[in-house]
Amino acid sequence: MTTLATPDAGRRASRPPGLTAAVALPGAATLLGLMNYTAPIATLADTAGGLHAGTTARIWVMSSISLGLAAALLAVGALADDHGRRRLFALGGALLALSSVGCALAPNSAAFVVGRIVQGVATAALLATGLGIIGHTFTGAARARAAGLWGAMLGLGIALGPIAAAWLTQLADWRLWYWVTVVASLALTAASRALPESRAEHRRGLDLPGLVTMVGGVSALLTAVTLGRTGWTRPSVLALLAAAIVLLAAFVAVESRRTSPMLDLGLFRRPAFLLSVGGAMITGLGVIGLMSNLVTVMVSAMRLSPLAASLVLAIWSGASYAVALQARRLPARWPAGHLLGAGLALSAVSELAMLGMSPGTSWWRLAPGLLVAGVGSGLANAMLARLAVDSVPPERAGMGSGANNTARYTGAALGVAMVFAITTNGGATPHAITHGFNLALLVSAVLCALGAVLAVPLTRRLSAHATTSTVVSR
Repeated sequence: MTTLATPDAGRRASRPPGLTAAVALPGAATLLGLMNYTAPIATLADTAGGLHAGTTARIWVMSSISLGLAAALLAVGALADDHGRRRLFALGGALLALSSVGCALAPNSAAFVVGRIVQGVATAALLATGLGIIGHTFTGAARARAAGLWGAMLGLGIALGPIAAAWLTQLADWRLWYWVTVVASLALTAASRALPESRAEHRRGLDLPGLVTMVGGVSALLTAVTLGRTGWTRPSVLALLAAAIVLLAAFVAVESRRTSPMLDLGLFRRPAFLLSVGGAMITGLGVIGLMSNLVTVMVSAMRLSPLAASLVLAIWSGASYAVALQARRLPARWPAGHLLGAGLALSAVSELAMLGMSPGTSWWRLAPGLLVAGVGSGLANAMLARLAVDSVPPERAGMGSGANNTARYTGAALGVAMVFAITTNGGATPHAITHGFNLALLVSAVLCALGAVLAVPLTRRLSAHATTSTVVSR
């Protein structure tokens, strides 16, 4: 299938069908997916109360969707490349609607957690196929603009999700959000008919050994991380960590020997792919993990209401949306790797600027740091989306998107656990929580700064690789 670039205004009449949908629907799906991903941040107390959830169950209420996301993203991307990205997109929308019904009707925390895990799988289908559709449909400057819009939806979804969920909870009940998600998911599924279908010219087939070892390894790792918040030396946690190491090592061994692997390990020799995956992992660890805990800190230690805390968090996520949306206007000659490094550096600076939180801190004290963090996140999200589709051949756009998002949400799950452990290590008093969160800010800043530093040599390698490729092609 021939890739398409957006035609200019003088040729709108000959515009191939599906181009508008190929931008709008992946963006809408990403917006919905991230709103749903972040909704429990603002409604945890009401949700846990309604489900009679204890301490461990509350952890699962927050973390379960990450398990489904991280475990399914790479597999869904590979399946979409083989069987059709539009088809998998529609299936993802239908599954999100079905699982949202399960969450809305859940009688207890166990049923709700199962529903959220399935929501994660459905969201994985929407994210991986959406970015894959963009990568296959567009090229050149049109692809950069479309990827920038997709990246902007990440920030907008994170901004709107907690606010919408908190408002709906005040209006009626925490379950209302999930009924809204049902309606939106069904609308996405119906609209998917407008998408252009695309798939790889040559199917690689089902990589069953790779699928089993990857899903098993990621699931064991994230389950261990979730349970570890109640005790890292428990035998069950240690057994899960050991299983994760064995299964992920087996995944690497399996993929290195297959002629048609689910994840082509040769991609890790590409600087752009390393930037895409490594930058996404650092973003999850150092930014998403921190911000996912900030609302809880503001509610429990700074005595803000859930809705007010969500509005403060929107300073970050709203700025992220605005910057990612405008990133397409940056000159194409500016390397994506350098811009990604700049975004991570700004995130590090912003986290250092927020140091010094205490129970008496006003939300105004956090606003400058959150604004700078939003600029950094928006720039990073736009560049990560561009790198995800540029770092792989067009026929493997789903694989590139799946790998990028797997790294992002695995990093986010690990980051949430890390920040939670640091924040609560000293106790549950407001002073102990803010002291712990200050330490988490420092650790996250170091991670982001390290990512910014490592982006420099990788970008140099990428530039050298591009120059060499141009010379050889001539």
